[in-house]
Amino acid sequence: MELYGQLSKSIPQKLVIHLIEIALLWLSFWILFQNGADWFSTHLHFQNQDSAFERRVIIFIFNITIFFRLTYMMMFLLKRKIPWEESISVPFAFAVYYIGYSLFVLPISQKIDGLDYFGIALFLMGCLLNTGGEVLRNRWKKKTDNKGKIYTKGFFKYSRHINYFGDILWVTAYAIITRNWYAALIPVFTICFFVFYNAPKLDQYLKEKYGKSYEDYANKTKMLIPFIL
Repeated sequence: MELYGQLSKSIPQKLVIHLIEIALLWLSFWILFQNGADWFSTHLHFQNQDSAFERRVIIFIFNITIFFRLTYMMMFLLKRKIPWEESISVPFAFAVYYIGYSLFVLPISQKIDGLDYFGIALFLMGCLLNTGGEVLRNRWKKKTDNKGKIYTKGFFKYSRHINYFGDILWVTAYAIITRNWYAALIPVFTICFFVFYNAPKLDQYLKEKYGKSYEDYANKTKMLIPFIL
């Protein structure tokens, strides 16, 4: 996790990320509302249902929301260096959401119901935990008295990686809106990635950086899912 100790604006890398993201947004629009649905249904051999237009609108609104959240966080909150390989891997990951969920929703004709409203609420909660938690932590770290200290307040008092838990929620919300069982593979993979790789690796870095103060925090605070894991 040596990258977390390297500060850099990484403007060229951020520019590349956002240009790719914009291209992916255009592609998701083409799939959801233009000829892309027919093209993919022909080549991938699945039925394209035009009767679930509302679901496609929700998926695209989710895409736009995630794009602007990512833009804000990268431009104003992210302080560490972004290596060039990450400028490719990050958009690739988001292609799974923008393009993957856009494709998963195409064969579905079910009308919007209560479960979808729950999915929308889950999406908003996930965005709040992720971005809101980062905003509060950023404000706290700007104070001189807090320099060199570990942030354990706000949403982070419920989970050491509450921002990752927020990611799990909004990724799951996407899958709910698609109503496609195959889409469930994405949040399952996301959970496994955080539980078995990213969160433990970041824990190790933070333990080395903050020492006993982080150990005490870890002993009384769940790693990922509040009160559970």
